Amino acid sequence: MRIARFSIDGNVAFGAVEGDKQDELVLDIIKGIPFTDFELSGTKVPLSKVRLLPPVLPSKVVAFGRNYAEHAKELGNEVPDAPFAFFKPSTSVIGSGDEIQYPPFSEDLHHEAELAVVIGRLCREVPRERVRDVIFGYTCANDITARDVQKREKQWARAKGFDTSCPLGPWVETDLDLATASDLTVQLTVNGEQRQLGRTSEMIHSIEDLIVNITEAMTLLPGDVILTGTPAGVGPLNVGDEVAVTIEGIGTLTNKVVKRG
Repeated sequence: MRIARFSIDGNVAFGAVEGDKQDELVLDIIKGIPFTDFELSGTKVPLSKVRLLPPVLPSKVVAFGRNYAEHAKELGNEVPDAPFAFFKPSTSVIGSGDEIQYPPFSEDLHHEAELAVVIGRLCREVPRERVRDVIFGYTCANDITARDVQKREKQWARAKGFDTSCPLGPWVETDLDLATASDLTVQLTVNGEQRQLGRTSEMIHSIEDLIVNITEAMTLLPGDVILTGTPAGVGPLNVGDEVAVTIEGIGTLTNKVVKRG
């Protein structure tokens, strides 16, 4: 099931996305929230009539860096022996169709296409054999990075945590099993030109590795998001660019870069 979060007539709701053709998609409004038992209302609205919002509102986004060997190599970094985590705040999250605001303190903004894992239940110290039980679903992410700031400041808080630096969407796909999610095509285009192309099977540390690693240290809540790293091909974004992340079996996340005004 594809579950979207949306706004219509000033109201915010979750809905199940139905249909195959983009111009014919409809939302069956969900009664309640999708992290518990829920029912479909049977009330349907065309996707074209709503504003898509970030599919979840995470209390935290836990991102893992340098999890693809070729990406680490292209930036001149060593591949870490263990998962390497950092955080993006909830205020960095935007949805598909929202604008990425180019921060005034950077002159080298980069895109990073990533598979995002959405957590479905409160969990801590998750054993490997139970990882699949805590996953709600998967969505597309773009780990927007102020590369010059990242290099200059060493700490990544400002470089990767500024407002609008974490586009997520367009929805959460809940029907992918863990084995399938571990071998999906991830691609990114800028103004229609392909920049990144890889597969989640190229990850150094698997989805299971990442969730086991972070839950050793902290509790994850329903709606929290894990970013799993980006394949090679990261590069610059400019004001006016349209950037799109497409992940096999999930969908396409599209955002435009604007000057922060």
